Order: sequence, then C-alpha cells, then structure tokens
Amino acid sequence: MTLLKNDRTSFAYRLENMRGVSVLLLSYDVLAVNIAYFFALWLRFDCRFSMIPGDYLSAWLRFAPVYTVICLIVFIYLRLYHSLWRFASYSELLHVLVASAITAITHAAGITMLFHRMPISYYFVGPLIQIIFVLGIRFSYRFLLLLRTSRRIVEDTRAVHVMLIGAGSAGQMILRDTKGAEVARERIVCIIDDDPSKWGKYLDDVPIVGGRDEILSCAEKYKVEKIYLAIPSATAEQRRDILNICNETGCELKNLPGIYQLRLDEVSVQNLRDVSVEDLLGREPIHADLDEVFRFIHGKRVLVTGGGGSIGSELCRQIAAHAPKQLVIFDIYENNAYDIQLELREKYPNLDLVVIIGSVRDSRKLFQVFGDYRPELVYHAAAHKHVPLMEDSPCEAIKNNTIGTYKTAYAAMVHGCKRFVLISTDKAVNPTNIMGASKRLCEMVIQSFDAMIKAGRADEIPQLFMHADEDNHGKLSFPASLDQVRTEFVAVRFGNVLGSNGSVVPLFRRQIEHGGPVTVTHPDIIRYFMTIPEAVSLVLLAGTYAGGGEIFVLDMGSPVKIDTLARNLIRLSGLRPDIDIKIEYTGLRPGEKLFEEKLMAEEGLRKTENDMIHIGSPIIFDAGEFFARLGPLMHAAYLNRRNIRDEVAAMVPTYHPAKETKTDREPVGV
Repeated sequence: MTLLKNDRTSFAYRLENMRGVSVLLLSYDVLAVNIAYFFALWLRFDCRFSMIPGDYLSAWLRFAPVYTVICLIVFIYLRLYHSLWRFASYSELLHVLVASAITAITHAAGITMLFHRMPISYYFVGPLIQIIFVLGIRFSYRFLLLLRTSRRIVEDTRAVHVMLIGAGSAGQMILRDTKGAEVARERIVCIIDDDPSKWGKYLDDVPIVGGRDEILSCAEKYKVEKIYLAIPSATAEQRRDILNICNETGCELKNLPGIYQLRLDEVSVQNLRDVSVEDLLGREPIHADLDEVFRFIHGKRVLVTGGGGSIGSELCRQIAAHAPKQLVIFDIYENNAYDIQLELREKYPNLDLVVIIGSVRDSRKLFQVFGDYRPELVYHAAAHKHVPLMEDSPCEAIKNNTIGTYKTAYAAMVHGCKRFVLISTDKAVNPTNIMGASKRLCEMVIQSFDAMIKAGRADEIPQLFMHADEDNHGKLSFPASLDQVRTEFVAVRFGNVLGSNGSVVPLFRRQIEHGGPVTVTHPDIIRYFMTIPEAVSLVLLAGTYAGGGEIFVLDMGSPVKIDTLARNLIRLSGLRPDIDIKIEYTGLRPGEKLFEEKLMAEEGLRKTENDMIHIGSPIIFDAGEFFARLGPLMHAAYLNRRNIRDEVAAMVPTYHPAKETKTDREPVGV
C-alpha cells in the first residue's frame, strides 16, 4: 500500500494532487466533452434544435453525467491536468489524442448499450468536435505565447542575430529553445544545412538559405553576430571544415557537443559550448577501453617519474582514480609535485600517496626509492623536452633524457619491476635536434634492455652509474638476482600535446592576451596534435598491451598547420588575424623540422585491439655494442664536451644535426 501511495505514476497519486490543477480547465472539459456530442446531433439535424428527435436528446442528456465521470478519469490518468501547456509539444498532443480515442469508444459503446442507438454521424462528428475543443483550449495558450514572443523578437532590434547550422532535430530544438526564451536577447535569422532538399524552405518561419558555401555571404547579408553549430551527428572532420569556414566570419561560435554526449530531448542553448581548439583538429577523440587498463593497475604499486608535469600529473590523476595499492610520484620540481600532491590528497583521502623530490640522474636516490617502495609498474615521464633550449644545452638533454632513462630502467630491472613504460615523442623519428635524438636513444635503451632480458643476458647490461654527479664511494647493492629478471620494457610515441607545458597553444594564447604579435616559425610548418587525456590513455594502454620491446604509435589523424592553428586561436578569441593581432614569422629554430614523422622507414606497423593504436616493429641493432658505446657517451655528456652531437650521430644513424649552434662555438678568448 505504501508503494502504491508513493508511486508518482499511479492514478491515486494524480488524484491526490488535483489541488494544484486549474478549476477552470477542469470545468471547461466537463462542458466541452458534452457540448461536442450535442453539436454532433445539432449538425446532423440541419442545425435546428426543434428537429432533434426526443429519443436522441434524452439519451444524450441521460448519458452526459456518466460520460463526464469517464472523461475526467481518463484525462487525469493521462496527465492532461499535470502538463505545462505553455511548453506543450508532441507528447501532450499524443496524450490528448489517446484520451479522445478512449473516450470516443467508451461513449459509442455506453450510450448505445445503455440508452439508445444514435445516428452514424454522431459517432464520428462528436469525437472530432471533442478533440478540437480539448486541444484548442490547451494549445491556444502556447500559440499566443509563441506569437507574442515572435512579435517581441521581430520588434526588438537589439536582439543578437544568430545563424543556425543544422536543420535537423537538434537544430529544431535549439530554434525552439531560442524562440521560447523569456527575454529575447537572440534571434535566429537564417539556417544553413547541406541537404539541398531543404534549401529555400522555412523552419518555424526562419529561412534555410543554403549549404556551407553560403555561410560567409549570409553572415554578411543577415548581419550575423553569433553562429550556432547544431549537428551532433557530424564527424570530427565535418565539424572542423565547417568551423574553419565559420572562423572566417569573425562571429562568436558555439558548438553542440557530439551526439554521444547528450540525448536529443535535452538539447537547448545551454548545451552549446564555446568552440575549442580541439574541435579544429579534424578527428574524433580517442576513447580507449580503460576498464582493462584499470584492472591491470588496481592493487599495484605504481611509480610515475616526472609526476608533476603535464603528462605525468594526468597519469597520476587517472591512476589514483582506480585504486592502486600505492602511488609514488617522483619529480625534481617541488612546486609541481606539491600541487599534484595537494590535489590528489584532497580528492582521494584514502590513497596511499608518496611524493618524493629527486632526480632521475641520481642512481643512489633511484635505488633507494625502488628499494623502499618496490613499484611493480613504472611510467617514465621525466624528461627535458623543449627543443630550442636543448639545442643550447645538448649535454643536459643527454644527461637527463638518455642517462636518466638508463638509470631508472636499471633500477626498475634489478628491483623486480614488472613493466616499465617510457614516454617518447615523434621527434625521435629521423631527429634533426638533440632533444629528439636523446629520446631516440631512450627508445634504444628500452629496446636494448628488453632484448638482453629476453636473451637471458641481463647480467651483461653494464652498471654505468658512477659519474661526476654522484658519490664514488662504495657500490650500489643489487637486491635481486639478474638471472630472474622478468621486467617488460616498452615505449610510447606520440606528437604534440595540446595544453601541455611548453606547447604552442598556451604560448599563442598568452601572446593574444598581450595584444600580439603571435609568432610562428614558418608559414608551412605542420605538427600532429593530441589532447592530454588521449596521450595518457595511450600510455596506460601501452602498460596493458605490453609484451616487451614495442614502440606504441598513435594514429593522430591529419597534421595541423601551425599557422592555421594560430589564426584559428585568434578568431576564437573574437579578434581578426593580421588586423587586430599581427602574425610574425620568425624562421625555423635550430634543429626544427617543417614536419614530424611517426615512424622511421625501417619500422613496420602492427595493429592492436584499438584501431587508433599501432605497434612499430623495433629496428634491429646490436644491444651489446649499443651499451658499449653508451658508456663513453655518458662520460662525454658529464664532461660537457662540445662535440656531443657528433657522438650522438654515431649512435643514432637517423640523426642529422644542424650545422652549427651557439654551444658548438668556442667561447670568446679561448
């Protein structure tokens, strides 16, 4: 009984809540349903009351009270007194039609069996008149409101002119939501749709003026100030192409998220969001199946080096959300480490979180951390990554990236770590700068470790630890027998990350905020881009798919011209390129390429379970010889030798350094 009492769909509940129903509407229905059938009789007999036979009139009068009760019960059950008729739509229309059908059948059966058989026209005309009466009073309220709003919009010359792109279901709802607003601040003046069959027609009195080719001309013709893109089913490429055209208008842009993000019955202007630079990449976001990843992470001890950086911190967030046994963050920069520590402790108070300040160059610190916390899974994100800075400090790139990776990998191996995931870059492919070359060396370190372990020769990996930056007294103790090593080493290679520290997007935004100029190195330079969540998904997947020795590569879609990206960012800020904000071309920096590659010619691709993620087959090289040459390279880096690029080029055949940089020149006076 309690359940029935609280059931909001039950007839009893609706009856109890009739107190809030308009008495006038209910009284109107009592009269309307009976007068409708009287009119049917009256029309049947030439609109002359005196000609209606007494039997028919008597039957109508005697059945009226019974029929009134039946109608009220049906109307209450079908929520005809609980709808907001100012927002009446298809569902309310359907309820009225169903209620009319039920009552019409009941009326025909009841009056015939209980009182008298009526004329045939009575059974058909009566229900039609009833529908007109019941619907009319309800929808006339909505019609008058819409008419008043429409007149107000037309008369209000201050309303913002809006172009709507998309005449489908989502577009219709955006149009309806705009017209139904209490305060008419916006007026949709034209609609764009690529379907030629809709051109020249009207949607709720708004003209559908043509396809995307008409965007620029119509924006000028109708004095458009805002553009709403309401095509949730469009592909990323289609949205990119349309948004690129819209950008040329200088109008404010709003975009309806993809159809997977919302249900069509919830579409409104509030669902529209500002267009972001991610919308202009021209590919769908990568949605990795992370359930498998997090089952792999759950209950494990995880170490993230460089955990305070843009990629490292996002890794920590994702890992912390899925119940690792322990999360250890290792970073040299205490400010970033402190920020992510505060964030994770506030969000995950039960997380076993350890934050350690230290350098991946310091073998003793690494051995201490691995010995104390015994991580089972390592994500190695610590690295120097700024290309121009590393060109000026090449030895630092080798010390931190290559040597740091070697030392971290060795510590992971001897302490029984199960998997080691290196975060690499597409700049490691045919590098022209020392940063890319150092990351290619990192990949070769990982591949060499994996090859030696699989060959059962882990004990032949040299112990290259004691160097100028460390204490030479004593030796590091190895807690594990190298004969039992089972660590799997893999690398993950991806392109530029939108919004990461040092990426072009934050730089361009800062330059725009300061009034320009926006600096682009070359008008034809192109790059592959991905978002931070996508990059982290790939890194996590690598840890799951790993068999050892792979280089995971993301299919990042089509590359983006940096010049186009800069111009789009300026337009998205409501400004005009080359007019409000100047664009200056500064020339390629030392070691910078016009384009990046994802694979070297020698590398082939293998598919994974995710169509967007591939595995580059390792280039075969002699791991023993590589390690033999790595020692002298490390020594040269710690001696800060000026010819370090030559030694790197001897180890990385695909590296083609710039002819000369500042650090290659002898200092004045030498």
